[in-house]
Amino acid sequence: MRSQGSGKGKKYFPIITPISSVLEEETVRYNATSKQDSGTVLSTEAREIRAYVRAPLAQRTPVGYDASFLAAYQPNRTFYLPEETRKKLAEIGRVSIPDLPAGTYLRRIMDRLLIDLAWNSSRLEGNTYSLLETQRLLELGELADGKGTLEAQMILNHKAAIEMLADQAEEIDFNSYTVLSLHALLSDNLMHDPSSCGRVRFRPVGISGTVFHPLEVPQRIEEYFQTILSKAAAIEDPFEAAFFAMVHLPYLQAFEDVNKRVSRLAANIPLIRHNLCPLSFVDVEADDYLNGLIGVYELKRVEYLRDVFVWAYTRSAQRYSAIRESLGDPDPFRLRYRNEIGDLIRQIVQGKMTWDAAERRTEETAKEVIATEDHKRFQSTIKVELRSLHDGNIARYRLRPREFADWKSAVADPPVSYREC
Repeated sequence: MRSQGSGKGKKYFPIITPISSVLEEETVRYNATSKQDSGTVLSTEAREIRAYVRAPLAQRTPVGYDASFLAAYQPNRTFYLPEETRKKLAEIGRVSIPDLPAGTYLRRIMDRLLIDLAWNSSRLEGNTYSLLETQRLLELGELADGKGTLEAQMILNHKAAIEMLADQAEEIDFNSYTVLSLHALLSDNLMHDPSSCGRVRFRPVGISGTVFHPLEVPQRIEEYFQTILSKAAAIEDPFEAAFFAMVHLPYLQAFEDVNKRVSRLAANIPLIRHNLCPLSFVDVEADDYLNGLIGVYELKRVEYLRDVFVWAYTRSAQRYSAIRESLGDPDPFRLRYRNEIGDLIRQIVQGKMTWDAAERRTEETAKEVIATEDHKRFQSTIKVELRSLHDGNIARYRLRPREFADWKSAVADPPVSYREC
């Protein structure tokens, strides 16, 4: 602080450091260290943005939503990700599962992704659950000691939203149904007004830690929301589409809350549709992610968030590539009948069928919907799947822990015919 005058007339004024000086200090600090604050590799442009958004709020100019930012983007002509970057991501994200239905790869790694993405996305919102606590919550329904119910609800909501993306992989897209459904699931039991879940906002909102003021006109919010969806759906490159969603959904603040969470899961829509490695934000530093977004809010510059996105996707691809190698190649038979297998397993568990009843229902299903030459293998596969069910893998069949527990308590151990499969 600096002072002026004396006695009762003495006044104090904050010392305002020019932004140019902040940038210079940031560059000196960066060059003086051999490591970044986090593992994210930042470009010169990203470091400039980081320096700006780290400056005190009083030194930054208040700004509002600028519709020209969205209007300037022309799908397949404008690119936030350079061509070389898109090619690199396509190479590391490819999982060698050609000509298979959308979501095939996601289902292969579903058990691990549920935990990773639910934990990391919640962590970026300040959730204090540990990875192990998240795993126990999702697999066993156990609440962590000393943690609020809000944190548990946030994680469980992520699980529901991820399961929706997997279950409807062949139908999801950048459309109102998909994105509004993501918001409804992610915001369930977290909004003051329950009717706000899955609905574009019509009230003003504010964002802490930034001088950005979101749009307040309801008609314009709905209009720009639809424009974002139509442009995202038109983008041919899945990585460009994913990043576009991560930029413009939070920038618009289409919902009263949970905007960033929606954008992070929506970014996976084109990746799932193209059977690419999903993005789980593993190891992403919250400061990098949030400051990258603030750079979009206040400067309409994407370089910082772009660097975070590229680094995060690289880490995710490395992680799930290793997981896929441990799983081996998918079984073509199970892929062909994945819907029939999943539906029947769900019917059996939710209906608390005995082993004999399950076997009869399996035979009926085989006759109704399975090719004759595949009857025996289908019946054997169902037996193996039922015998192999446990708390950690029931999410593959959209089963809740309570449903599985009720079924287990209602039936005895599997008979010999099941154990011999």
